[in-house]
Amino acid sequence: MIDIRRRTLILGGVGLALGAATGGLVAVEAELLPGRARLRAGLGLTGANGKIPDVPPATVTARTHLSRARAREVNLITIAPAETPPGGLPVCVALHGRSGNATSFVGLGLPQFLTAAVRAGVPPFVLASVDGGDATYWHERTPGDDPMAMLLTELPGWLAARGFQGTPRAAIGVSMGGSGVLRYGRLRHGELAAVAAVSPALFPTWSDARTVGAYADEASWARHEPLRHLDEPIARRTGVWCGEDDPFHDPALRLAKVAAVAEFAPGLHTGGYWRRIMPDVLAFLGRSFG
Repeated sequence: MIDIRRRTLILGGVGLALGAATGGLVAVEAELLPGRARLRAGLGLTGANGKIPDVPPATVTARTHLSRARAREVNLITIAPAETPPGGLPVCVALHGRSGNATSFVGLGLPQFLTAAVRAGVPPFVLASVDGGDATYWHERTPGDDPMAMLLTELPGWLAARGFQGTPRAAIGVSMGGSGVLRYGRLRHGELAAVAAVSPALFPTWSDARTVGAYADEASWARHEPLRHLDEPIARRTGVWCGEDDPFHDPALRLAKVAAVAEFAPGLHTGGYWRRIMPDVLAFLGRSFG
């Protein structure tokens, strides 16, 4: 059963007064004016920014590996619960967004969020993040640089060599990484316990995709775009989270049709929104193993 939680903003007399005072809120809400999301954020209508929990961080370890699939050295960051031996724990691969890298999830506060989740009773697991390139969208954008091949053929060996379970059993991705985990799950033939797509960068049409340089041509877009393959299995449980003020909100609604959990609430395509929802995302991932 799909669990879609959508919080609706209700504006009564206060909202009408606010609209009059701003000289155009109603028009902006109807998307008749530019800058809708910016104005909503300024008025405090996009939800509070989440905060990194004030707890000791989980154990963060960084190593460099030579990736033949990417023809370069890449960083691999692992985040493991400090109070639990990591060797027998399931691994969740974490795919960063555009212009990010393996350290992005550390900056987002995942070491602290993981500690807080385990303390709250979420079954412990390990997060593993690797450099996927600036704007690769986790597929081969240039000859000889294939981050998806790295995930499928090289990452398991790197994890096993460091004493973790070699093959990831779940995946989380943000923005570009959200698109990436959906394809990763599909290429794993739906065997993953869970996939969490956070503000996934999805492009319903070739016209949408070509504006951001995500794919080499229309054939590449059709081959890689997750929305074109929703009839194929992704994971045993798929979750999607996206802000109502996020430019990818409407495409994410299409993904929700095949998701076990889907949550849409006021929020932007920003770290503030991602930190706000992260406790729910980690709980979804941890409780999906079994």
